[in-house]
Amino acid sequence: MDVKLFDSELKVMDVLWREGDQPARRIADALEKEVGWNVNTTYTLIKRCMKKGAIRRTDPGFQCHALIPKEAVQAAETDELVGKLFDGSVDKLFASLLGRKRLTAEQIRQLRDIVGELE
Repeated sequence: MDVKLFDSELKVMDVLWREGDQPARRIADALEKEVGWNVNTTYTLIKRCMKKGAIRRTDPGFQCHALIPKEAVQAAETDELVGKLFDGSVDKLFASLLGRKRLTAEQIRQLRDIVGELE
């Protein structure tokens, strides 16, 4: 993914990923409730996402459609995190994550299943 989205832009995208195509006004209403943003702030962020190619706008009603799937953004952000903080080492990331919290037996079983599928 070539598009870099900032945290504020990700909040706009999250509404679209969660709710599907929405008029800009509904996105603004949702973000006013969730984070306290005014309409102008949200519209500015929608326009920024449009310029980056993350959102397509159609009329009538300023209908917004996410052009980038959430999974693509998650993958790109994960790759950046691993590269920046863990020297590109996924095992260092997992060691860090797993060392921070005790896992339940069920969580451990789920992780084993995931690793088993990768082998």
